[in-house]
Amino acid sequence: MDHLCEAEGKRHIYLDPDGCGSGWVFVIVAAPTGVVYQNQCGGYSCAQYEQEGYLVPLFGADLDAELNEIFVGELRGWGMRGQEWPVELLDRLRAAVSSFAVYGSGRHHELYPTALVLDESRFAEAAEAWIPVVGPDGPGVLVWENSD
Repeated sequence: MDHLCEAEGKRHIYLDPDGCGSGWVFVIVAAPTGVVYQNQCGGYSCAQYEQEGYLVPLFGADLDAELNEIFVGELRGWGMRGQEWPVELLDRLRAAVSSFAVYGSGRHHELYPTALVLDESRFAEAAEAWIPVVGPDGPGVLVWENSD
């Protein structure tokens, strides 16, 4: 997250511009913050997707392992938008997404974080390293390092 520029009154932050390595996973919670996060996505298509909001880092070892099994292993790096998904693979993606949990902002009374849910109403936006989700603070995207 070391490249920062200003355009149209918003700050743009490019996640992992130098390809620092796998294992990191973030949720970008959609919100009118004036900060736009951009990530390289879509496997070999190397598309750049962006979301305004705030960044929530997720912690743990090999967090992107199952996501990479799906997108690099099963889809062979062609995890692009608009792709037909076999039911079994979609079920694996749902389970992978729900394995991530976050606390909602301002909810200090919560004992446990809330699991993320694949936002199937926005599934057409899904690509490798860019999965629409819903969390305790509303819609967002789950991002990690693109495999190219």
